[in-house]
Amino acid sequence: MVEILLASQNQKKCRELKMMLENEHLQIISLKDLNDSDDVIEDGSSFFENALIKAKYFAKKHHKITIADDSGLEVYALNNQPGIYSARYSGQGDDANNQKLLKAMENEKDRRARFVSSVVIYLPNDQYHHFQGIIEGEILYELKGHEGFGYDPLFYIKKYDQTFAELDIHIKNQISHRAKALMQLKEALYEIIDYK
Repeated sequence: MVEILLASQNQKKCRELKMMLENEHLQIISLKDLNDSDDVIEDGSSFFENALIKAKYFAKKHHKITIADDSGLEVYALNNQPGIYSARYSGQGDDANNQKLLKAMENEKDRRARFVSSVVIYLPNDQYHHFQGIIEGEILYELKGHEGFGYDPLFYIKKYDQTFAELDIHIKNQISHRAKALMQLKEALYEIIDYK
């Protein structure tokens, strides 16, 4: 059994990641399981850099194989904002972030946006691997749905005629930006980690 640490304080994100990475050879633990509430300064200039900062910090601290994800929303009409500042866009949490985004988009006809996820797995020998997933969608004029977190109630997927906050969690975990990055990671895990 190989133990892997998820470098996140976000319990909803950890639950999603655990579901996606579920494997009989892996034991997935979170920072909460280790009573670790350290807040790492994410001062990178990209999703990848921020994911690497988190993965490296907690891998070194706990001497464990560590996975970190940095993801966010890029809205084309807003020059790809909020981007790497998605989680702290308003400085007041998810609800305020969504309201700020709605305000910024008030007069925009181009509602196209995409979610981007960068996932880094960092090993105790200082090797790391990076995977990226993207999903395209649109920003609605109002919030819809109660599942998920972050901008999920505003992010609309035309193919399913639903927002991420309305989608069944099992479907979301197959098509989301994070799912796409993690699927690449899962395919590479056998080579990255010796399960035996």
